Amino acid sequence: MESHFSSSPEMEPRRLEGKWENEEPDAEDQVQPKFEIDSFYDPALHGPVSSLLAASPAPQPEILQIKIKEEESDSEDHLHPNERSSATLTDGDDVVVKKRRQWVQPMCYQRFSKGQFHLLYGKLRKNPEKFFAYIRMSISTFDELLKLVHPHLHRMDTNMRQAISPAERLVVTLRFLATGSTFAALHYQFLIGRATIGMIVRETCKTIWNVTKDLVMPEPNTEKWMKIAEGFYEKTDFPNCIGALDGKHIRVTRPPNTVSKSCSKVFFTVLLALVDSSYCFTYIDVGAYGSDGDASGFFKSNLGKMVNEGKLNFPANKPLPGTKGPALPYVIVADEAFGISTNVMRPYPIRNLTGTKRAFNYRLTRARRMVECAFGILANKWRVFHSAIQLNTAFVDDIIKCACVLHNLVLLRDGIVFEDSILDPLPGVPWNVVRGPNSGMSVRDAYAQYFASTQGEVPWQNENF
Repeated sequence: MESHFSSSPEMEPRRLEGKWENEEPDAEDQVQPKFEIDSFYDPALHGPVSSLLAASPAPQPEILQIKIKEEESDSEDHLHPNERSSATLTDGDDVVVKKRRQWVQPMCYQRFSKGQFHLLYGKLRKNPEKFFAYIRMSISTFDELLKLVHPHLHRMDTNMRQAISPAERLVVTLRFLATGSTFAALHYQFLIGRATIGMIVRETCKTIWNVTKDLVMPEPNTEKWMKIAEGFYEKTDFPNCIGALDGKHIRVTRPPNTVSKSCSKVFFTVLLALVDSSYCFTYIDVGAYGSDGDASGFFKSNLGKMVNEGKLNFPANKPLPGTKGPALPYVIVADEAFGISTNVMRPYPIRNLTGTKRAFNYRLTRARRMVECAFGILANKWRVFHSAIQLNTAFVDDIIKCACVLHNLVLLRDGIVFEDSILDPLPGVPWNVVRGPNSGMSVRDAYAQYFASTQGEVPWQNENF
């Protein structure tokens, strides 16, 4: 019988590049992966790599090459399975899979004997001044905060390892906020894995915000607004003032694969804040991510919308002290970058200032200093804001909100410590000025006339022109 392999010419094996078609390739002819994953890949900062695999098209079996690369793990704590993913896609067609060489980096085994928390925490608690300088709050305030966050940060010990305690998690987070150190630097100080530190900081920042916002930054009611107005009048001689408003740019390193009109590598997220006469934040609005200002950014913000729509429970109009009328609205003082409205006052333009307008500008500036001092205290106590934050914007928003409630907590419990500078190092928001409604201008004129009258004038207001 004639073989069917030789009877058909098209079935004969062909010779391709010196080898028969059905011949097994040599080991040296195997395609090798072109790329290796960066050893500094940080899942806490860039997200789990499993999402990258899910979003990428499935490679063909003929071109898929997998390479196993052993890597030391610097993690000390339990990680989420998605954050322990060992595969990622590179720019080419290859998939590089990493395999742990060790569960814990050898240096991290010395955390209990040489880690900064275990070396210093007990000694610092015996020295209140040193504790305040290191943690940025008193021992009693720290203990109160620890009691609030403990149920949310507690982790169970296992047979494999002892979990990182809530106290150590809180100290790591406060040191990050106080110094602005990188996660790599904190890794060498506390002997905790860099990826674990990133997860600890983010989780703790979210927890601090959630458990303290209603305690130290509750939404004001009408009675609270009136109390704030009394404080402003007592300290700044500006009546019917319920807050000082300003916005600051928080610098953020531009994330990869983002488009900007400028070539700058620094983006900004905007912190809008309303402050009372004691430098505490009454209301904050974090967002407006981008590198360019918005012509009407304040009115597009949540805070601006609530002010204009009357959703903040402002008190009813009231005559100014020493007068029988007319009743004027309670107002927020801001600088010339903000638009004027019925409840938001800004200075008169510097062109053609009269004595009356000049007196109004001076009185408004004295009241507005409260928000400038508040930002100065915030940035100089929590120095993470002194440089561009190299984290994704959602993480940065958590950091900002956490720092603001910590600012209020420390002021309410420990008062102002003037060893920290109150000079504001944060750049302002360059809003493009928009013309306000006539109602806002008439309210401003009424306040200006009051400050020039015998009932509202103060002896020192004309001495500083």
